[in-house]
Amino acid sequence: MGDLNSSVDFYPKNQQREQNHAGGFGCTLQELRSLMELRGAEAIQKIQDSYGEVSGLCRRLKTSPTEGLSENAADFEKRRQIYGMNFIPPKKPKTFLQLVWEALQDVTLIILEIAAIVSLGLSFYAPSGEESENCGNVATGGHDDNESEAGWIEGAAILLSVICVVWVTAFNDWSKEKQFRGLQSRIEQEQRFSVIRNAQVIQIPVAELIVGDIAQIKYGDLLPADGVLIQGNDLKIDESSLTGESDHVRKSVEKDPMLLSGTHVMEGSGRMVVTAVGVNSQTGIIFTLLGAGGEEEEKKDKKATKSAVSPHHITAANAFLNSSYINGKQQDGAVENNQNKAKKQDGAVAMEMQPLKSAEGGEMEEREKKKTSIPKKEKSVLQGKLTKLAVQIGKAGLVMSAITVIILVLYFVIETFVVEGKVWLAECTPVYVQYFVKFFIIGVTVLVVAVPEGLPLAVTISLAYSVKKMMKDNNLVRHLDACETMGNATAICSDKTGTLTTNRMTVVQSYIGDVHYKARPDPSSLNPKALDLLVNAIAINCAYTTKILPPEKDGALPQQVGNKTECALLGFVLDMQRDYQLVRDQIPEETLYKVYTFNSVRKSMSTIVCLPNGGYRLYSKGASEIILKKCSNILNENGDLRTFRPRDREEMVKKVIEPMACDGLRTICIAYRDFPGVPEPEWDNENVIVTDLTCITVVGIEDPVRPEVPEAIRKCQRAGITVRMVTGDNINTARAIAAKCGIIQPGEDFLCLEGKEFNRRIRNEKGEIEQERLDKIWPKLRVLARSSPTDKHTLVKGIIDSTIGEQRQVVAVTGDGTNDGPALKKADVGFAMGLAGTDVAKEASDIILTDDNFSSIVKAVMWGRNVYDSISKFLQFQLTVNVVAVIVAFTGACITQDSPLKAVQMLWVNLIMDTFASLALATEPPTESLLLRKPYGRNKPLISRTMMKNILGHAVYQLIIIFTLLFVGEIIFDIDSGRNAPLHSPPSEHYTIIFNTFVMMQLFNEINARKIHGERNVFDGIFSNPIFCSIVLGTFAVQVLIVQFGGKPFSCSPLNTQQWLWCLFVGVGELVWGQVIATIPTSQLKCLKEAGHGPGKDEITDEEMAEDEEEIDHAERELRRGQILWFRGLNRIQTQIRVVKAFRSSLYEGLEKPDSKNSIHNFMTTPEFLINDYIHNIPLIDDTDVEDSEEPPGKVLWSIPPPSPNKNNNAIDSGIYLTTDTSKSATSSNPGSPLHSVETSL
Repeated sequence: MGDLNSSVDFYPKNQQREQNHAGGFGCTLQELRSLMELRGAEAIQKIQDSYGEVSGLCRRLKTSPTEGLSENAADFEKRRQIYGMNFIPPKKPKTFLQLVWEALQDVTLIILEIAAIVSLGLSFYAPSGEESENCGNVATGGHDDNESEAGWIEGAAILLSVICVVWVTAFNDWSKEKQFRGLQSRIEQEQRFSVIRNAQVIQIPVAELIVGDIAQIKYGDLLPADGVLIQGNDLKIDESSLTGESDHVRKSVEKDPMLLSGTHVMEGSGRMVVTAVGVNSQTGIIFTLLGAGGEEEEKKDKKATKSAVSPHHITAANAFLNSSYINGKQQDGAVENNQNKAKKQDGAVAMEMQPLKSAEGGEMEEREKKKTSIPKKEKSVLQGKLTKLAVQIGKAGLVMSAITVIILVLYFVIETFVVEGKVWLAECTPVYVQYFVKFFIIGVTVLVVAVPEGLPLAVTISLAYSVKKMMKDNNLVRHLDACETMGNATAICSDKTGTLTTNRMTVVQSYIGDVHYKARPDPSSLNPKALDLLVNAIAINCAYTTKILPPEKDGALPQQVGNKTECALLGFVLDMQRDYQLVRDQIPEETLYKVYTFNSVRKSMSTIVCLPNGGYRLYSKGASEIILKKCSNILNENGDLRTFRPRDREEMVKKVIEPMACDGLRTICIAYRDFPGVPEPEWDNENVIVTDLTCITVVGIEDPVRPEVPEAIRKCQRAGITVRMVTGDNINTARAIAAKCGIIQPGEDFLCLEGKEFNRRIRNEKGEIEQERLDKIWPKLRVLARSSPTDKHTLVKGIIDSTIGEQRQVVAVTGDGTNDGPALKKADVGFAMGLAGTDVAKEASDIILTDDNFSSIVKAVMWGRNVYDSISKFLQFQLTVNVVAVIVAFTGACITQDSPLKAVQMLWVNLIMDTFASLALATEPPTESLLLRKPYGRNKPLISRTMMKNILGHAVYQLIIIFTLLFVGEIIFDIDSGRNAPLHSPPSEHYTIIFNTFVMMQLFNEINARKIHGERNVFDGIFSNPIFCSIVLGTFAVQVLIVQFGGKPFSCSPLNTQQWLWCLFVGVGELVWGQVIATIPTSQLKCLKEAGHGPGKDEITDEEMAEDEEEIDHAERELRRGQILWFRGLNRIQTQIRVVKAFRSSLYEGLEKPDSKNSIHNFMTTPEFLINDYIHNIPLIDDTDVEDSEEPPGKVLWSIPPPSPNKNNNAIDSGIYLTTDTSKSATSSNPGSPLHSVETSL
């Protein structure tokens, strides 16, 4: 690092060289890169030394802190050339050949290839005539020489079909990869960011950000580039993705102005000047280290990296890897490359990595290894069931194929050497080996047919197809398995604002100057002084990024930009025929003295401005019950103050707020307070500042329910999904909206709780959450109002962990705010809002709703169930073919020493069964009928009893037909028998008819397989799936070609029209037989077993434990352990004190149970969101009646101080202090008393 800094200091002195380097800008790329590595005081010092201050840096970058860059394409291009583009090149996708190579790794294919090559080799060896006489009836049969020449064809045909299978698999993988990349780029394109250009705030795609841009940042943003803060309000950043530290970092121009890409804005707002983009930003440097930044990037950076990559980056890279593993869901394909690849890719980097190992000891590496070995995420339900089923089928197939080979070999050996008494002659060896190879090929073919390789393909096709179609239904799927998990959802916890409602808010009622207006008040009827205060309070104390713009089209509604609640208030100002922009022009954002931004704990926002007379004025707005508690005055109809007592407040709540809330309105109170200029108030003490307010108005804001939501919720309820509403709104508002949506119905037994009441009911005396208590509440809970993000997380976790039903609940959650992150991550499927959602919420989610609409969730459920059903359809079809083919090959081989279905034919059947059928059946579009049944649940087997009935029923039909044809077919059709044909004999019509009939039955059975719940009409909706129709017809056409012109390679001899008609007739019989099977009631067939259950309880435990471990990182585990020990210690002391008390007073009053404890649950959240802000001020032992004179002596009180800055000492940090109140009893402080010994032991 040293040499680098000196070179940076060297530039400014030599201005000439500087200009050349930076193409006319006052900073080089290298300089800015090294600047961004500094933090805190160092960074401020460096900015002051090199640039004077941030405005100096802006001047050097030729940009204005207030007006931004001027639109100049040439300048933009120049900036991109010098400082790079804001784009991190993705990892190169696998080439098609790599995918082919991977497909070739399939074990069964390798075995087939080997067998085919051996067969080919042997076919070129032809023993001479006399020798073959001595080798038994091996090569006899009425064939001429050119027939034996054709022996190579079988081997070649097998190789050819293997190549076909490989190409198809590789092509599917390639198109899947391509689709996924398309999806990824679509997600990236949708991300936009606000910048100031030409003094206008515009939204541009993140990739178009350039160095020198002035970007506006606000709560919930994911920063897309590195920058230096120009102006900020109460800004807090979560840098855990780069540093691994979970505490939020406070950023300000004076203390720490450095903002890094990839970090999340957790609170506040501000403006920054962009200083590094793309591969030169901090995240970009790390991505380059991880090998994501393409090869050419490395060559360019090799020299730079040697000097520029500091150990800080490598630690950051580790933190980055850790965080992406801890998050359970891989953040992006690019991260998957572990450090090893980074080491391989760049020697310079590897050199840098060595010291890290020695410095930190092996511990880091160990932990890294442990992290990687933990399974990423519990397998999705479907994956678990499929893996298990595939393994079972595979084992069965292996056993069958082994038995087939053994029986064939034994039969041949006994027949030739025992019965006919032949001697093994040396010259006959190749002939015998050829036989053995033939048997081996038959065995492998049985295995190939038995193993459903089509399963993974079917799942992939089905998921990829669904994901593509879900895009049209406004669901952007980020994790493939989320799509299928959604089909099993049993509960949806939804936000209210924007999801169930339109998120277009308007003020419809107001209470100003002691008058409750049910409609828009006439501005002339209001007191001018009060109106001025109101306009100023709204214009100044709403984020300046929130605006109301003229409508895009004539006759449309005005556009609302920014926070929708604030838009409603600004709209109210416009309705009062006033212009909020004039006020903002007089008091620009830079002149605001201090801003307390909105967050989920405050539930309010306050802004302080300087008054012309030297004093200060605070404007505050927020949830009405919270602000009214802080009001001591209210404006009357003349615009004068009158005192506002608790009694008045209760009356106002009853007469104004509750009626508004019961109409489903969100109530907001607006207030102000004046401060003298001297002495200046202590602004950091927020609780003292935001009190003693004067209420200006209370407004009721309407957010109408989306018209399509009640119907969507009714569909959910019919489909067995419980919808719960979790909102930060007032309970009356929430209840009114829930009733409008149909979440609660009159006469139902349901619960509507507020967050406080919910917490009181689920926590025990110690303040810990108890699952049993939660289990009493959640089944009936429908509305949770005034809830904090922790409550949402607690509820989701409680429902998922609950064991009261026979099925584990599968929970979907919607969220839009940064604070919804933990709940979105914890849920089985997290939905983030595409329009209103913050980047943090999107990052934590599985599916993004591009239209923020609840009815899109119902579509996701439909697609999820469809994926499940598609795979069941495919299985039903596939297993019928498997059962039949395996039994035919096996019995045929045992009875006639030759499989009626040849290897190449089997491979063709395999291709239809696997690849084409998976395409045909996995692309069935969903129907509304999917929503008429209950969710399957985690333990429901993949193959239900109805499906088992269908599989076995059709197998019986097919086997009867095939065995009839095999043993008496030559008589029926009056043709030569194909049984016991010698080696290399020409194909027989007999076996061709068997093969053709088999394929025809599969084709018609494919139509039967479209229905899995025993429906009668199998043609229902068949034309809505063109893929299905084209595949069935295409397969039929190819089959005709194979039979008529396939000849020797396919072991087929052409058939005449009559034979073809019989084959078709038998095939159509499948459809008739299907109706017969549908008539048999499944309930009568008790003997049928289901198959493909989910993994059992015992199998899950390890994975789930691993998953739980992932959720809590190391430090947190320590913290938790510390806390538990601390609580145990406290409990023990309490018990001792109680015992002492019991001894002291012969009465036992001392033994009453303590009421509530401090929440241990605060710390049980995912590491990225450690919730330090919510230390509940719950007294640990009820100390309300301290003054009570009859108190037993030695009462222990707990008091909770503000959280201490000391983050390491768990005991102090939990915010629990112990004070022993001994003043009431003289005896207790006597050194000899037992209580005293307890005190000292404390």
